[in-house]
Amino acid sequence: VHYIIFFDTGLLGCSLLLSAQALYSSSDDVIELTPSNFNKEVLQSDSLWLVEFYAPWCGHCKSLTPEWKKAATALKGVVKVGAVDADQHKSLGGQYGIKGFPTIKLFGANKNKPEDYQGGRTSQAIVDGALNALKSLVKDRLSGKSGGSSYSKQSGGGSTQDVVELTDDNFDKLVLGGDDIWMVEFFAPWCGHCKSLEPEWAAAASSVKEQTKGRVKLGAVDATVHQVLASRYGIRGFPTIKIFRKGDDAEDYQGGRSRGDIINTALDLFSDNAPAPELIEIVNEEALKKTCEDSQLCVIAVLPHILDTGASGRNSYLDVMRNMAEKYKKKMWGWLWTEAGAQMELESALGIGGFGYPAMAAINTRKMKFALLRGSFSEAGIHEFLRELSVGRGSTATLGGGNMPKIHPAEPWDGKDGQVDILVKTLQYSAALNLVLNVIRGYTTDLDVLL
Repeated sequence: VHYIIFFDTGLLGCSLLLSAQALYSSSDDVIELTPSNFNKEVLQSDSLWLVEFYAPWCGHCKSLTPEWKKAATALKGVVKVGAVDADQHKSLGGQYGIKGFPTIKLFGANKNKPEDYQGGRTSQAIVDGALNALKSLVKDRLSGKSGGSSYSKQSGGGSTQDVVELTDDNFDKLVLGGDDIWMVEFFAPWCGHCKSLEPEWAAAASSVKEQTKGRVKLGAVDATVHQVLASRYGIRGFPTIKIFRKGDDAEDYQGGRSRGDIINTALDLFSDNAPAPELIEIVNEEALKKTCEDSQLCVIAVLPHILDTGASGRNSYLDVMRNMAEKYKKKMWGWLWTEAGAQMELESALGIGGFGYPAMAAINTRKMKFALLRGSFSEAGIHEFLRELSVGRGSTATLGGGNMPKIHPAEPWDGKDGQVDILVKTLQYSAALNLVLNVIRGYTTDLDVLL
Protein backbone atom coordinates (compact mmCIF):
# COMPACT_ATOMS: atom_id res chain seq x y z
CA VAL A 1 0.00 0.00 0.00
CA HIS A 2 1.44 3.34 -0.97
CA TYR A 3 0.27 6.83 -0.22
CA ILE A 4 0.95 10.38 -1.36
CA ILE A 5 -0.89 13.40 -0.18
CA PHE A 6 -1.29 16.40 -2.46
CA PHE A 7 -2.74 19.56 -1.02
CA ASP A 8 -3.01 22.22 -3.71
CA THR A 9 -5.49 24.84 -4.74
CA GLY A 10 -6.01 26.88 -7.86
CA LEU A 11 -5.04 25.69 -11.30
CA LEU A 12 -1.39 25.11 -10.62
CA GLY A 13 -1.07 25.89 -6.90
CA CYS A 14 1.57 28.25 -5.55
CA SER A 15 4.59 28.56 -7.77
CA LEU A 16 6.19 31.96 -7.27
CA LEU A 17 9.93 31.98 -6.80
CA LEU A 18 10.49 34.40 -3.96
CA SER A 19 12.73 34.12 -0.94
CA ALA A 20 11.31 33.86 2.57
CA GLN A 21 12.07 32.38 5.96
CA ALA A 22 11.69 28.66 6.61
CA LEU A 23 8.35 27.73 8.13
CA TYR A 24 9.70 25.18 10.63
CA SER A 25 12.47 25.16 13.22
CA SER A 26 14.32 22.58 15.30
CA SER A 27 11.97 23.25 18.22
CA ASP A 28 9.00 21.83 16.26
CA ASP A 29 8.07 18.17 16.08
CA VAL A 30 8.23 18.50 12.30
CA ILE A 31 11.51 16.97 11.07
CA GLU A 32 13.37 19.16 8.59
CA LEU A 33 14.41 17.12 5.56
CA THR A 34 17.12 17.94 3.02
CA PRO A 35 18.90 16.10 0.21
CA SER A 36 21.64 15.14 2.68
CA ASN A 37 19.35 13.37 5.17
CA PHE A 38 16.30 12.38 3.11
CA ASN A 39 17.73 9.04 2.01
CA LYS A 40 18.64 7.90 5.51
CA GLU A 41 15.69 9.39 7.38
CA VAL A 42 12.86 8.55 4.99
CA LEU A 43 13.82 6.08 2.28
CA GLN A 44 15.83 3.71 4.46
CA SER A 45 13.34 3.89 7.31
CA ASP A 46 10.74 1.30 8.24
CA SER A 47 8.54 4.07 9.61
CA LEU A 48 5.54 5.61 7.91
CA TRP A 49 6.37 9.18 6.84
CA LEU A 50 4.20 12.18 6.06
CA VAL A 51 6.32 14.67 4.12
CA GLU A 52 5.26 18.17 3.13
CA PHE A 53 7.02 19.84 0.21
CA TYR A 54 6.60 23.60 0.64
CA ALA A 55 7.89 27.01 -0.37
CA PRO A 56 8.33 29.64 2.38
CA TRP A 57 6.69 32.35 0.26
CA CYS A 58 3.56 30.26 -0.48
CA GLY A 59 0.45 31.56 1.29
CA HIS A 60 -1.25 28.16 1.32
CA CYS A 61 1.88 26.67 2.93
CA LYS A 62 1.83 29.33 5.64
CA SER A 63 -1.82 28.55 6.35
CA LEU A 64 -1.01 24.85 6.64
CA THR A 65 1.99 25.35 8.97
CA PRO A 66 0.17 25.48 12.36
CA GLU A 67 -1.99 22.49 11.44
CA TRP A 68 1.05 20.56 10.26
CA LYS A 69 2.84 21.26 13.54
CA LYS A 70 -0.19 20.10 15.56
CA ALA A 71 -0.41 16.92 13.54
CA ALA A 72 3.31 16.26 14.02
CA THR A 73 2.98 16.60 17.78
CA ALA A 74 -0.08 14.34 17.89
CA LEU A 75 1.62 11.68 15.74
CA LYS A 76 4.98 11.81 17.53
CA GLY A 77 6.27 8.29 18.09
CA VAL A 78 3.57 6.84 15.83
CA VAL A 79 4.06 8.34 12.35
CA LYS A 80 6.98 10.55 11.39
CA VAL A 81 6.13 13.98 10.02
CA GLY A 82 8.64 15.92 7.95
CA ALA A 83 8.92 18.97 5.73
CA VAL A 84 11.11 19.85 2.75
CA ASP A 85 11.75 23.44 1.70
CA ALA A 86 11.41 22.58 -2.00
CA ASP A 87 12.21 26.15 -2.98
CA GLN A 88 15.67 25.76 -1.44
CA HIS A 89 16.09 22.05 -2.21
CA LYS A 90 14.86 21.92 -5.79
CA SER A 91 16.53 18.55 -6.45
CA LEU A 92 14.22 16.85 -3.95
CA GLY A 93 11.18 18.59 -5.39
CA GLY A 94 12.18 17.59 -8.90
CA GLN A 95 12.76 14.01 -7.82
CA TYR A 96 9.13 13.66 -6.82
CA GLY A 97 7.65 15.82 -9.58
CA ILE A 98 6.58 18.63 -7.26
CA LYS A 99 4.85 21.32 -9.33
CA GLY A 100 2.70 23.09 -6.74
CA PHE A 101 2.85 23.95 -3.05
CA PRO A 102 2.11 22.61 -0.58
CA THR A 103 2.34 19.01 -1.78
CA ILE A 104 2.22 16.33 0.88
CA LYS A 105 3.34 12.78 0.28
CA LEU A 106 3.02 9.74 2.44
CA PHE A 107 5.87 7.26 2.18
CA GLY A 108 4.53 3.84 3.13
CA ALA A 109 5.73 0.28 2.59
CA ASN A 110 7.45 0.97 -0.73
CA LYS A 111 9.34 4.19 -0.25
CA ASN A 112 10.07 4.41 -3.98
CA LYS A 113 6.40 4.75 -4.90
CA PRO A 114 4.51 7.13 -2.60
CA GLU A 115 0.90 7.85 -3.53
CA ASP A 116 -1.73 10.57 -3.19
CA TYR A 117 -3.89 11.35 -0.23
CA GLN A 118 -6.86 13.62 -0.81
CA GLY A 119 -7.78 14.47 2.78
CA GLY A 120 -8.36 17.80 4.46
CA ARG A 121 -5.88 20.35 5.73
CA THR A 122 -6.83 20.44 9.39
CA SER A 123 -4.62 18.73 11.93
CA GLN A 124 -7.45 16.29 12.70
CA ALA A 125 -7.85 15.36 9.01
CA ILE A 126 -4.10 14.91 8.63
CA VAL A 127 -3.91 12.69 11.72
CA ASP A 128 -6.89 10.64 10.58
CA GLY A 129 -5.34 10.14 7.15
CA ALA A 130 -2.02 9.08 8.66
CA LEU A 131 -3.65 6.60 11.04
CA ASN A 132 -5.72 5.09 8.24
CA ALA A 133 -2.56 4.66 6.19
CA LEU A 134 -0.77 3.14 9.17
CA LYS A 135 -3.62 0.71 9.71
CA SER A 136 -3.44 -0.42 6.09
CA LEU A 137 0.34 -0.78 6.31
CA VAL A 138 0.13 -2.95 9.43
CA LYS A 139 -2.65 -5.04 7.90
CA ASP A 140 -0.54 -5.70 4.81
CA ARG A 141 2.46 -6.65 6.92
CA LEU A 142 0.30 -9.03 8.93
CA SER A 143 -0.88 -10.72 5.74
CA GLY A 144 2.69 -10.97 4.48
CA LYS A 145 2.28 -8.53 1.61
CA SER A 146 4.91 -6.11 2.85
CA GLY A 147 7.84 -6.17 5.17
CA GLY A 148 8.86 -2.60 5.73
CA SER A 149 11.40 -0.63 3.75
CA SER A 150 12.35 -1.99 0.35
CA TYR A 151 15.81 -0.61 0.99
CA SER A 152 16.50 -3.42 3.44
CA LYS A 153 16.15 -5.85 0.55
CA GLN A 154 18.14 -3.94 -2.05
CA SER A 155 21.79 -3.02 -2.30
CA GLY A 156 21.70 0.34 -0.65
CA GLY A 157 18.31 1.52 -1.86
CA GLY A 158 15.87 1.23 -4.69
CA SER A 159 15.12 -1.56 -7.11
CA THR A 160 17.58 -1.91 -9.98
CA GLN A 161 15.03 -3.54 -12.31
CA ASP A 162 14.66 -0.42 -14.46
CA VAL A 163 18.41 -0.02 -14.96
CA VAL A 164 19.33 -1.85 -18.19
CA GLU A 165 22.43 -4.01 -17.89
CA LEU A 166 24.63 -3.24 -20.89
CA THR A 167 27.44 -5.45 -22.18
CA ASP A 168 29.93 -5.68 -25.03
CA ASP A 169 27.40 -7.90 -26.81
CA ASN A 170 24.17 -5.88 -26.52
CA PHE A 171 25.39 -2.27 -26.33
CA ASP A 172 25.40 -1.47 -30.05
CA LYS A 173 21.97 -2.98 -30.64
CA LEU A 174 20.23 -1.43 -27.63
CA VAL A 175 21.93 1.95 -27.36
CA LEU A 176 23.32 2.85 -30.78
CA GLY A 177 20.73 1.01 -32.85
CA GLY A 178 17.59 2.44 -31.28
CA ASP A 179 15.76 5.76 -31.34
CA ASP A 180 15.71 6.25 -27.57
CA ILE A 181 17.97 8.50 -25.52
CA TRP A 182 20.34 6.73 -23.15
CA MET A 183 22.18 7.76 -20.01
CA VAL A 184 24.83 5.13 -19.33
CA GLU A 185 26.88 4.69 -16.18
CA PHE A 186 30.26 2.99 -16.48
CA PHE A 187 31.14 1.57 -13.06
CA ALA A 188 33.49 -0.73 -11.20
CA PRO A 189 32.09 -3.01 -8.46
CA TRP A 190 34.85 -2.04 -6.02
CA CYS A 191 34.32 1.72 -6.49
CA GLY A 192 32.93 3.47 -3.40
CA HIS A 193 31.46 6.37 -5.39
CA CYS A 194 29.74 3.85 -7.67
CA LYS A 195 28.15 2.16 -4.66
CA SER A 196 26.88 5.54 -3.44
CA LEU A 197 25.46 6.32 -6.87
CA GLU A 198 23.70 2.95 -7.26
CA PRO A 199 20.50 3.70 -5.28
CA GLU A 200 20.23 7.15 -6.87
CA TRP A 201 20.69 5.69 -10.36
CA ALA A 202 18.12 2.95 -9.69
CA ALA A 203 15.49 5.32 -8.31
CA ALA A 204 16.07 7.77 -11.17
CA ALA A 205 15.72 4.96 -13.72
CA SER A 206 12.24 4.07 -12.45
CA SER A 207 11.06 7.67 -12.39
CA VAL A 208 12.50 8.50 -15.82
CA LYS A 209 10.99 5.38 -17.36
CA GLU A 210 7.54 6.41 -16.11
CA GLN A 211 7.75 10.12 -16.92
CA THR A 212 9.17 9.70 -20.44
CA LYS A 213 7.14 6.57 -21.25
CA GLY A 214 10.38 4.68 -21.78
CA ARG A 215 11.86 7.13 -24.32
CA VAL A 216 14.82 7.90 -22.06
CA LYS A 217 16.60 4.88 -20.60
CA LEU A 218 19.24 4.49 -17.91
CA GLY A 219 21.83 1.76 -18.35
CA ALA A 220 24.91 0.50 -16.55
CA VAL A 221 28.14 -1.11 -17.79
CA ASP A 222 30.52 -3.00 -15.53
CA ALA A 223 33.65 -1.53 -17.07
CA THR A 224 35.91 -4.10 -15.36
CA VAL A 225 34.15 -6.90 -17.27
CA HIS A 226 33.22 -5.18 -20.53
CA GLN A 227 36.56 -3.61 -21.24
CA VAL A 228 35.97 -3.24 -24.99
CA LEU A 229 33.19 -0.73 -24.28
CA ALA A 230 35.21 1.03 -21.60
CA SER A 231 38.15 1.38 -23.98
CA ARG A 232 35.95 2.58 -26.87
CA TYR A 233 34.64 5.48 -24.81
CA GLY A 234 37.89 6.29 -23.03
CA ILE A 235 36.67 5.45 -19.51
CA ARG A 236 39.43 6.21 -17.01
CA GLY A 237 37.54 6.91 -13.80
CA PHE A 238 34.47 5.59 -12.02
CA PRO A 239 31.64 6.23 -12.14
CA THR A 240 31.60 7.89 -15.56
CA ILE A 241 28.22 8.79 -17.08
CA LYS A 242 27.74 9.28 -20.82
CA ILE A 243 24.72 10.47 -22.80
CA PHE A 244 23.84 8.83 -26.12
CA ARG A 245 21.46 10.33 -28.66
CA LYS A 246 20.77 8.81 -32.06
CA GLY A 247 23.10 10.20 -34.68
CA ASP A 248 25.27 12.11 -32.17
CA ASP A 249 28.59 11.30 -30.55
CA ALA A 250 28.53 10.31 -26.89
CA GLU A 251 28.71 13.30 -24.56
CA ASP A 252 29.79 13.55 -20.95
CA TYR A 253 27.13 14.02 -18.28
CA GLN A 254 27.94 17.18 -16.32
CA GLY A 255 25.13 17.17 -13.76
CA GLY A 256 24.87 16.22 -10.11
CA ARG A 257 24.76 12.69 -8.74
CA SER A 258 21.49 12.82 -6.80
CA ARG A 259 18.43 11.16 -8.28
CA GLY A 260 16.78 14.56 -8.60
CA ASP A 261 19.67 15.89 -10.70
CA ILE A 262 19.65 12.77 -12.87
CA ILE A 263 15.89 12.90 -13.37
CA ASN A 264 15.93 16.59 -14.28
CA THR A 265 18.66 16.02 -16.86
CA ALA A 266 16.77 13.07 -18.35
CA LEU A 267 13.55 15.10 -18.62
CA ASP A 268 15.43 17.96 -20.28
CA LEU A 269 16.94 15.52 -22.78
CA PHE A 270 13.51 14.08 -23.45
CA SER A 271 11.77 17.42 -23.99
CA ASP A 272 14.65 18.87 -26.05
CA ASN A 273 14.41 15.97 -28.48
CA ALA A 274 10.66 15.48 -28.39
CA PRO A 275 8.48 16.98 -31.12
CA ALA A 276 6.03 19.71 -30.20
CA PRO A 277 2.67 18.32 -29.08
CA GLU A 278 0.09 17.86 -31.80
CA LEU A 279 -2.51 20.60 -32.23
CA ILE A 280 -5.81 18.71 -32.24
CA GLU A 281 -9.20 19.87 -33.50
CA ILE A 282 -12.05 18.98 -31.14
CA VAL A 283 -14.30 16.91 -33.37
CA ASN A 284 -15.46 14.34 -30.79
CA GLU A 285 -15.47 13.54 -27.09
CA GLU A 286 -12.40 11.31 -27.42
CA ALA A 287 -10.20 14.12 -28.74
CA LEU A 288 -10.90 16.33 -25.73
CA LYS A 289 -10.93 13.61 -23.08
CA LYS A 290 -7.70 11.88 -24.06
CA THR A 291 -5.72 15.06 -24.59
CA CYS A 292 -6.81 16.71 -21.35
CA GLU A 293 -6.63 13.61 -19.16
CA ASP A 294 -3.10 12.81 -20.35
CA SER A 295 -1.86 16.34 -19.61
CA GLN A 296 -1.58 18.43 -16.49
CA LEU A 297 -3.00 21.33 -18.46
CA CYS A 298 -4.77 21.54 -21.80
CA VAL A 299 -4.88 24.76 -23.78
CA ILE A 300 -8.03 25.23 -25.87
CA ALA A 301 -8.63 27.90 -28.50
CA VAL A 302 -12.02 28.82 -29.96
CA LEU A 303 -11.29 30.31 -33.37
CA PRO A 304 -13.59 32.50 -35.48
CA HIS A 305 -15.91 30.84 -37.98
CA ILE A 306 -14.19 30.00 -41.25
CA LEU A 307 -16.48 32.45 -43.09
CA ASP A 308 -15.06 35.23 -40.92
CA THR A 309 -11.38 34.50 -41.53
CA GLY A 310 -10.98 32.24 -44.52
CA ALA A 311 -8.28 29.58 -44.63
CA SER A 312 -5.38 32.03 -44.45
CA GLY A 313 -6.75 33.78 -41.37
CA ARG A 314 -7.42 30.50 -39.59
CA ASN A 315 -3.98 29.15 -40.45
CA SER A 316 -2.37 32.25 -39.00
CA TYR A 317 -4.12 31.57 -35.67
CA LEU A 318 -3.13 27.90 -35.80
CA ASP A 319 0.47 28.87 -36.52
CA VAL A 320 0.51 31.02 -33.40
CA MET A 321 -0.71 28.03 -31.37
CA ARG A 322 1.85 25.67 -32.93
CA ASN A 323 4.66 28.08 -32.13
CA MET A 324 3.51 28.32 -28.52
CA ALA A 325 3.14 24.53 -28.27
CA GLU A 326 6.76 24.26 -29.40
CA LYS A 327 7.84 26.91 -26.89
CA TYR A 328 6.10 25.13 -24.01
CA LYS A 329 6.70 21.54 -25.14
CA LYS A 330 8.71 20.74 -22.00
CA LYS A 331 5.50 21.18 -20.03
CA MET A 332 3.91 18.35 -22.04
CA TRP A 333 0.55 20.16 -22.10
CA GLY A 334 -2.25 19.33 -24.50
CA TRP A 335 -3.23 21.77 -27.28
CA LEU A 336 -6.69 21.83 -28.89
CA TRP A 337 -8.92 24.08 -30.95
CA THR A 338 -12.49 24.30 -32.20
CA GLU A 339 -14.52 26.62 -34.39
CA ALA A 340 -16.82 29.20 -32.84
CA GLY A 341 -20.29 27.76 -32.52
CA ALA A 342 -19.23 24.14 -33.06
CA GLN A 343 -19.11 23.27 -29.34
CA MET A 344 -21.51 25.64 -27.63
CA GLU A 345 -21.62 23.70 -24.36
CA LEU A 346 -17.84 23.91 -24.08
CA GLU A 347 -17.93 27.64 -24.77
CA SER A 348 -20.65 28.10 -22.17
CA ALA A 349 -18.72 26.15 -19.52
CA LEU A 350 -15.69 28.34 -20.12
CA GLY A 351 -17.58 31.60 -20.42
CA ILE A 352 -16.19 32.10 -23.92
CA GLY A 353 -17.98 34.01 -26.64
CA GLY A 354 -19.08 37.17 -24.88
CA PHE A 355 -15.86 39.01 -25.64
CA GLY A 356 -15.36 37.76 -29.20
CA TYR A 357 -13.14 35.36 -31.06
CA PRO A 358 -10.48 34.09 -31.10
CA ALA A 359 -10.61 33.07 -27.44
CA MET A 360 -8.44 30.78 -25.34
CA ALA A 361 -8.73 28.88 -22.06
CA ALA A 362 -6.32 26.67 -20.09
CA ILE A 363 -8.00 23.79 -18.24
CA ASN A 364 -6.79 21.58 -15.41
CA THR A 365 -9.23 18.66 -15.62
CA ARG A 366 -7.95 17.07 -12.42
CA LYS A 367 -9.12 20.11 -10.46
CA MET A 368 -11.85 21.16 -12.89
CA LYS A 369 -10.39 24.67 -12.93
CA PHE A 370 -9.80 26.94 -15.88
CA ALA A 371 -8.36 30.34 -16.74
CA LEU A 372 -9.16 32.59 -19.69
CA LEU A 373 -6.81 34.53 -21.93
CA ARG A 374 -7.58 38.20 -21.35
CA GLY A 375 -4.83 39.63 -23.53
CA SER A 376 -4.24 39.46 -27.25
CA PHE A 377 -4.34 36.20 -29.21
CA SER A 378 -0.71 36.52 -30.22
CA GLU A 379 2.53 34.80 -29.27
CA ALA A 380 3.34 37.59 -26.83
CA GLY A 381 -0.18 37.60 -25.34
CA ILE A 382 -0.41 33.84 -25.00
CA HIS A 383 3.12 33.61 -23.58
CA GLU A 384 2.24 36.14 -20.89
CA PHE A 385 -1.01 34.28 -20.14
CA LEU A 386 0.71 30.90 -19.74
CA ARG A 387 3.67 32.37 -17.85
CA GLU A 388 1.33 33.95 -15.32
CA LEU A 389 -0.46 30.64 -14.87
CA SER A 390 2.77 28.70 -14.45
CA VAL A 391 3.81 30.92 -11.52
CA GLY A 392 0.41 30.81 -9.86
CA ARG A 393 -0.70 34.35 -10.68
CA GLY A 394 -3.49 33.64 -13.10
CA SER A 395 -7.11 34.12 -12.14
CA THR A 396 -8.96 30.80 -12.20
CA ALA A 397 -12.55 29.63 -11.97
CA THR A 398 -14.38 26.33 -11.58
CA LEU A 399 -15.41 24.70 -14.82
CA GLY A 400 -19.16 25.07 -15.36
CA GLY A 401 -20.98 22.38 -13.39
CA GLY A 402 -17.71 20.91 -12.11
CA ASN A 403 -17.66 18.47 -15.04
CA MET A 404 -16.34 18.46 -18.57
CA PRO A 405 -19.08 19.66 -20.93
CA LYS A 406 -20.63 17.44 -23.56
CA ILE A 407 -18.79 17.41 -26.89
CA HIS A 408 -20.78 16.99 -30.09
CA PRO A 409 -19.41 15.17 -33.15
CA ALA A 410 -18.26 17.60 -35.81
CA GLU A 411 -16.72 17.41 -39.25
CA PRO A 412 -13.00 18.23 -39.18
CA TRP A 413 -11.88 21.29 -41.09
CA ASP A 414 -10.81 20.43 -44.64
CA GLY A 415 -8.23 23.20 -44.78
CA LYS A 416 -10.19 25.21 -47.33
CA ASP A 417 -12.00 28.54 -47.32
CA GLY A 418 -15.54 28.33 -46.06
CA GLN A 419 -18.40 28.22 -48.52
CA VAL A 420 -21.71 29.85 -47.81
CA ASP A 421 -24.37 27.20 -47.43
CA ILE A 422 -27.00 27.05 -50.21
CA LEU A 423 -29.73 27.53 -47.62
CA VAL A 424 -28.07 30.71 -46.40
CA LYS A 425 -27.87 31.99 -49.96
CA THR A 426 -31.51 31.14 -50.50
CA LEU A 427 -32.56 32.98 -47.35
CA GLN A 428 -30.49 36.01 -48.30
CA TYR A 429 -32.05 36.02 -51.81
CA SER A 430 -35.51 35.64 -50.30
CA ALA A 431 -34.94 38.54 -47.91
CA ALA A 432 -33.68 40.74 -50.73
CA LEU A 433 -36.65 39.81 -52.90
CA ASN A 434 -39.11 40.64 -50.10
CA LEU A 435 -37.43 44.01 -49.61
CA VAL A 436 -37.79 44.84 -53.33
CA LEU A 437 -41.46 43.80 -53.26
CA ASN A 438 -42.04 46.00 -50.22
CA VAL A 439 -40.48 48.95 -52.05
CA ILE A 440 -42.73 48.30 -55.02
CA ARG A 441 -45.75 48.10 -52.73
CA GLY A 442 -44.75 51.34 -51.05
CA TYR A 443 -44.13 49.77 -47.63
CA THR A 444 -40.55 51.07 -47.49
CA THR A 445 -38.13 53.18 -49.51
CA ASP A 446 -34.95 51.85 -47.79
CA LEU A 447 -32.80 50.20 -50.47
CA ASP A 448 -29.49 51.04 -48.72
CA VAL A 449 -29.13 47.49 -47.47
CA LEU A 450 -29.06 46.22 -51.03
CA LEU A 451 -26.23 48.54 -52.08
